[in-house]
Amino acid sequence: MPRGDEPEETRRPDLADPDSFAGVDELGARAHSEDEDDAGNALEPDLDAPDAAYTVGGGSRGGIGGIGQLGDNLALGPVPDLRPEEGAELHELDDEGAPAEFGDENGPEARRDLMAAEAELNQRWPETKLEPSLTRIQALMTLLGEPNQGYPVVHIAGTNGKGSVARMVDSLLTRMGLRSGRYTSPHLQLVTERIVLDGRPVSAARYAELYQDIAPYVAMVDGASEDGVPMSKFEVLTGMAFAAFSDAPVEAAVVEAGMGGAWDATNVADAQVAVITPIGLDHTEYLGPTPADAAAEKAGIIKPGSVAVIGEQDPEVLNVLLKRAVEVDAAVARAGSEFGVLEREVAVGGQLLKLQGLGGVYDEIFLPLHGAHQAANAALALAAVEAFFGAGKDKQLVVEAVREAFAEVENPGRLERVRAAPAVLVDAAHNPMGARALATTITDEFNFRRLVAVVGVLADKDARGILDALEPVVTDVVVTRSSSPRSLPVQDLAELAGSIFGEERVLAEPDLETAIETAIGLVEQNDDPEEPLAGGGVLVTGSVVTAGDARTLFGKEPA
Repeated sequence: MPRGDEPEETRRPDLADPDSFAGVDELGARAHSEDEDDAGNALEPDLDAPDAAYTVGGGSRGGIGGIGQLGDNLALGPVPDLRPEEGAELHELDDEGAPAEFGDENGPEARRDLMAAEAELNQRWPETKLEPSLTRIQALMTLLGEPNQGYPVVHIAGTNGKGSVARMVDSLLTRMGLRSGRYTSPHLQLVTERIVLDGRPVSAARYAELYQDIAPYVAMVDGASEDGVPMSKFEVLTGMAFAAFSDAPVEAAVVEAGMGGAWDATNVADAQVAVITPIGLDHTEYLGPTPADAAAEKAGIIKPGSVAVIGEQDPEVLNVLLKRAVEVDAAVARAGSEFGVLEREVAVGGQLLKLQGLGGVYDEIFLPLHGAHQAANAALALAAVEAFFGAGKDKQLVVEAVREAFAEVENPGRLERVRAAPAVLVDAAHNPMGARALATTITDEFNFRRLVAVVGVLADKDARGILDALEPVVTDVVVTRSSSPRSLPVQDLAELAGSIFGEERVLAEPDLETAIETAIGLVEQNDDPEEPLAGGGVLVTGSVVTAGDARTLFGKEPA
């Protein structure tokens, strides 16, 4: 708070008091000069003086107004080849060298605007670095007119399965007739995947527009920060998502927490339904050394009077979540008690389910995803949507609509087949819990003659835990690195893999493309003429970035 004796022109706007921004322009500088000469005439501005808006916006650290070093949240994806044929003008060509239609929201001009916005955003703290607080994001919401309050929200936190549950909830809400928005993280290939309207990522042009619309207000928050900490990239993206949902407008928003819950930027939403997926260890530097510690943070999304829909949890984790629900007088629905999976049968391209919901039994549900963990995610999503609509005993959702919604679910990078012969599967498992679920699914639902894993892990993840989980189900491993600068060096990963698999089962390649080619070669080699060539497979996993890079290599579009 500014002191009462502080000169007015030097006072810093207070993040907790929107009125303190009065007389401040959209970049955080005073709207006009009140300096006068001795005769009372207004002084001419000093054109050589430091730019006030730039200074208030945090200068070079503010991330506004310049393109700097790209961080580890680079917008990945198929980048257009913008080199035209000799003699042709660049703006007349699309990424294939053909005349582009004017106003293409994902064309070269729009993609350039997107990359410029990303370059500015990547000057900010990445999602791996944060100062836990809701002060900055709440101040931004206040300046934007509370776009986080204009629609009901289903908020999802947990360690694994958040993105899958979010996609299922979104599909169910859409099939029930609502216009929905979805905000998830991280992205696989292109950052636009994070903000979804009507089941489709926003266009490159819309993403850039959203950023430009809120950038002046972000600069104001940066300038008012008393601790000198500017908004992080994730906080700004969260603001963009809420603004997009408000502008649409949506009738319901599905919001995935980034990290934690209580102080996660998404928690400025007061969700009617709070969904907690299984909780394990991840981001221990921020969430604590035990699952119970992580649960205490993630339980923060459970708000007074809401409904907490809780997935399968270890007993100590469940106790923490239930304690929070009691404290805020939230209703509770638990997997294995109020809802769950009654029957599950492996089917071609997925599985056939019979689910117990809050309002009764839903049978003949085809889910085009593999694994018991995805069946559990489906039950969790169903219960969340039932709670959203107030379903209960003898009050079901329309069963046929539920069937259609689940049958239409798409979940890129989750045991996704990107090639047929040999089969190449891509999975974004990036921690031991996810890798164990992946290994169980491979064992239960596939019968590979030989399965070679291509693994790239980020340096801040539990690489040993991931490799330990995969070792029993793969014959060989090819270690590599993804496009992220945070990737664990190949040599370090090779040494770790050798201690787990044995050196004779480990190969190392400097890049993902070469690693996949090597893995395919291993699967296709046959020293025994009596052994069939069919039945081999390649599994690409270890991080979300690795999975996204693999999708790009195989020509998959962001989704």
